[in-house]
Amino acid sequence: MTPDASDEMRAEYDFSEAVQGKHHRAYQEGTNVVLLEPDVARAFRDSASVNRALRLLLELAREQTPKNAQQ
Repeated sequence: MTPDASDEMRAEYDFSEAVQGKHHRAYQEGTNVVLLEPDVARAFRDSASVNRALRLLLELAREQTPKNAQQ
């Protein structure tokens, strides 16, 4: 689009049924988007599987860390 192009909304952009603030509350609670490399994304198809794997990794790391270093 050039700088002198019309400021009118294109016909194919239909926001007539849009809901203002639909995701506002969830966004306020916090968001953390992480991009996975393709090979990792093939192994972990959804957020739940990624979270399970990361929690297991955290648990293993805590077990390997001396008690006085965890504080």
